[in-house]
Amino acid sequence: MKKSRFTDAQILAILKQGESGVPVPDHCREHGISNATYDNWRSKYGGMDASLMSEMKAMAEENRRLKKMYAEMAMQNEHPEGCSRKKVTRPSQ
Repeated sequence: MKKSRFTDAQILAILKQGESGVPVPDHCREHGISNATYDNWRSKYGGMDASLMSEMKAMAEENRRLKKMYAEMAMQNEHPEGCSRKKVTRPSQ
């Protein structure tokens, strides 16, 4: 995943500054971001403070770790160690 140019604190500061009444296109031009990026940030982080943002990031990391663990366990259960993967076509084999 691509790393953001902006830290969480910077994103929150930009969003709070945008709520002050400055037109969005001017505000985006000042910070060097697109209107779409600003809208995505506002929908994702709008109304949050720093503690909520860090908690959300921690939960996302935990979710990623659990999904990885589940995928590894599912693969182990799908292909047990003692199981032959070769298809037997005749009983004599």
